[in-house]
Amino acid sequence: MKLPISCQCIALPLLLAGFVSSVTPAVCAQDKTIPSQKILTIQREFTKPGKEGAAHEKSEAAFAKAMADGKVTDHYYALTSLSGRPRVLFLSAYPSFADIEAERKKVNANASLSAELDRANEADGDLLAETNSSMWMRRDDLSLNQGYRVGARYEELTQFVVRPGHTGEWTELVKLVIDAYKKGIPDAHWGTYEMLFGGGSTYLVITTLRSAEELDAEFAKDPKFIDALGPEGLKKLEALEASCVESRQSNLFRISPKMSYPPEALVQAEPDFWTPKP
Repeated sequence: MKLPISCQCIALPLLLAGFVSSVTPAVCAQDKTIPSQKILTIQREFTKPGKEGAAHEKSEAAFAKAMADGKVTDHYYALTSLSGRPRVLFLSAYPSFADIEAERKKVNANASLSAELDRANEADGDLLAETNSSMWMRRDDLSLNQGYRVGARYEELTQFVVRPGHTGEWTELVKLVIDAYKKGIPDAHWGTYEMLFGGGSTYLVITTLRSAEELDAEFAKDPKFIDALGPEGLKKLEALEASCVESRQSNLFRISPKMSYPPEALVQAEPDFWTPKP
């Protein structure tokens, strides 16, 4: 884990699955979320064939140990892919860009820590075919009940690329979906992030899932949502999607505590999950 750097209309159920994860009333009663920070950085590591799994976990453990020994306050958690190319995503969140800069300076000022990270980086690089990184800003106006849900074991990440000049329609589409869910399924939740520094109008929708059962529920047509949207709303939604969405891709990931250096808030909420005893 290298520290982050400073057509036809899609079928309605698939479009909505990119936005929402619904939970049962029993889960809602005990639901606890940890607020998300404003800036999100994601580093992706694509592993070479046969180098994923235990080999990559071992190399990542060296990063986590070095950072823990150095009492680094820059944290991240890891997602391992269950769909698409074998890869691991490392997510770090910050209140501002100034906080990112401050964390980098603290690491760079620690010579022994920097040396340990360089050694871990070299070993990790032997396992990797490709890496890249991106920065995103949380869009509260395009999110619903956003935040990290304690107990999450999976995350679904859906990337929408919006056609140039159609951002207004995209915003209208998402707000139409939000309004319908507030009316029909108020427990629905997702966080939307906008890509910064390149990539055009690209948006990332993140939903946290506690179990595969919740994922099953995403792909069932929800009559409450359809009723809340109404025939005219449904027609409008389909027209907006056909007009403004250039592409959409969803992938499923498993949260990996073994490859993470998690924030203290996550550890305190679930110590047995994030720091299991040997």
